[in-house]
Amino acid sequence: MKDNVVNNDFKDVVFNRQSVRKFDPTVKITHEEFTKMIEETTSAPSACNLQAWHFVIVDTPEGKEKLKSYFMKFNLPQVETCSAMVLLFGDTEAYKSYRDLWTKAYHNGQIDKAKLDEVFNTFLPLYESANYETLVMDATVDTTLAAMQFMLIARSHGYETNPIGGYNTKKAAEIWGLDSKRFIPVMAIAIGKREAGAKPEVKSVRYPVEQVYQFA
Repeated sequence: MKDNVVNNDFKDVVFNRQSVRKFDPTVKITHEEFTKMIEETTSAPSACNLQAWHFVIVDTPEGKEKLKSYFMKFNLPQVETCSAMVLLFGDTEAYKSYRDLWTKAYHNGQIDKAKLDEVFNTFLPLYESANYETLVMDATVDTTLAAMQFMLIARSHGYETNPIGGYNTKKAAEIWGLDSKRFIPVMAIAIGKREAGAKPEVKSVRYPVEQVYQFA
């Protein structure tokens, strides 16, 4: 079991997850624990194991002031009270590290030479020749999977979260010194402990299951 996991109840972690808007501002999360949570998050699946994601963890007053400069006002309670805001970006140039990643797997004995050649002759050329829109789409899908995984990982560590899309996406990368063409803003996730004495979040209504599926 991973370090710092305090809740290993699958049903509770998944089905009692709620979006929290007001956190206990006195709660701090160490950089060591954040590193563990991100490491656990990166076990999420991704297209061709591309892992096209990038995380920015904002946990300082100065950083939160930057968030306020481009977040919508109705999301300021989360910004002001969370232990940190985790910004998730899709990396459209992740494929440039792909060769090193798979070569390492080969040298570690995780794959044989035939599999290595298959990756280099099949998957890698797809990304090297892909248009920008395709790279954005893949990076967005990968990062969305990581976002959901992070929220569940956070609950297993005893924290609550709130996924946020209400911010100026055109400013999101540049404010943090990132190349806005390479790094695509996908989501922000507030994390922390629920404020003591706060009213329970309203349990959201879900569509009837019969409305959202079909067999084919």
